[in-house]
This record gives sequence, C-alpha cells and structure tokens, in this order.
Amino acid sequence: MPEIPIDLDAAHALGVTDARAAVHVQGEPERLFDLASVSKPLTALAVLIAVERGLVDLDEPAGPEGATVRHLLAHTAGYPFEGEETVSAVGARRVYSNTGFEVLAAHVAEATGYDFPQWMEQTVVQGLDLVDLEVDGSPAAGYRGTIRDLLAVGRELLAPTLLSAALHEEMRTVQFPGLAGILPGYGRQSPNDWGLGVEIRGHKDPHWTGAHSSPRTVGHFGQSGSFLWADPEAGLACAFLGAIPFGPEHVRIWPGLTDAVLDRFGEGAARG
Repeated sequence: MPEIPIDLDAAHALGVTDARAAVHVQGEPERLFDLASVSKPLTALAVLIAVERGLVDLDEPAGPEGATVRHLLAHTAGYPFEGEETVSAVGARRVYSNTGFEVLAAHVAEATGYDFPQWMEQTVVQGLDLVDLEVDGSPAAGYRGTIRDLLAVGRELLAPTLLSAALHEEMRTVQFPGLAGILPGYGRQSPNDWGLGVEIRGHKDPHWTGAHSSPRTVGHFGQSGSFLWADPEAGLACAFLGAIPFGPEHVRIWPGLTDAVLDRFGEGAARG
C-alpha cells in the first residue's frame, strides 16, 4: 500500500489500526522512540485497572486536600505542570500537570503493593502483549516504545479488553464539563475537555487532530513529537512517533496527516 506523504525530514513511524489489527504501518516501525506525554494514557489504563479490580476508587482522596483520583486523571487537582505547590483550587479549572500523574502512580503503588513500573508490567504490558514498551521512566512522560506498542494501546481505546465497557466509557467521557484551560502548544481552550487520562477532541480549535476528526476522538500528544488518537466514529486509531521534539512543523502537518488517514481508511467516519 502506498505510504501517506509526511512532510517531515526526520526519522519517524506512523501506524493505523482498526479495533482488530493494524491496517497500515510506515517509517521505522522497529525503532524505539520517546513517548513523552503519550505515556499518560498508558499510565491511566494502569490506574483504571486498579479501579476495575476494586483496589482504588475514582472518588477516593488523592493529591492535595479535596482532590480525588478522578481529579488527578482529569487535570483538575490544581497542580501546576511541574511542582507540588498548587496553582488552582480543586476542580476550578483544567491545569495540565505532570505532577498529577506522578502523584497518581505513587497512590496506586501504595494501594496495590507494587512499585508502579511493576504494576504497569503486570497489567498494561502483559495485558496488551506489548513487546517493546519501556516503563521505567516517569509515568507522566518517561516511557519509550515502538509504533506497534502504541497501535495495541489504540485498539484498547477503541474496544476495551482490560476494562469493563462501563469504565471504558467513563474514561472517554468528559470529566468536570465546562472547564477552560491551556492545551499545551495550542493555547487556551474553552471548554478544554478531558476524560480520564485522555484528551477529548470536542470542538477545540486549533487542535492537533484533523478537521475530519469526530468530536468523540480521544488521545494525547507528546513533546517528543508523538501522538496517539482513537476515533470511535471512524473505528480507527492512529499513532505517530518521531525523532525531533514537537514544534511548528508538527502543528502544521499533524492535522492534514490525520485527515489523510481518515480519508484513506475511515469509511463512514464523521466529518466535523
């Protein structure tokens, strides 16, 4: 199958999958890339597996006073991007935070009795039969993996095997609706919708997904020049990994790349 044109002069890998199997891979599929913040949806899956097993509750206290596991997953606990000194009241606005995911990992480790990398290995890595994923780094932004790893995670976001249908639906449902906030790299969005560990496309503009992406699209992008999205209306997930950090070139090419994927593989996809 012909490759999808990508106007980026650097090492990269692109993959597309439906809920059953990969339908397209190009670039360097065997290469390990930094996932950066695309680590967060994987960490969220591990947290939600602990919820599924009754070891953690979404609404139990975690983080700053008044915050819960749900607040941490939805970037509404009041933590800044980095650092433990809160910058907002709990639930008042959407403040994207690496610290929140570090706190989440520590909370789950205490609840399960496993170091968080061990919990990741036993739940997400083994549960999805991931081959290359490295989870020894920060649960917020420190994992490394290949495009086939991310496509397996994309399939899980389309059709859950690790979570119940109800908890999967909760993951991709807007938490604390109506909150505004900064989407890193794309400015203030109102509302800035997030689910549990995944961003929700909604009607944000500008955005890193495409004009043809459905509002129900969920996913994440990372400062390493990586993204993962899953569009339930198109029945597709797409992952991109690259060797150069996120910057203006990614802002320029990613929306058109997403639309090219949807146009080629997403028959029946929502338009708009």
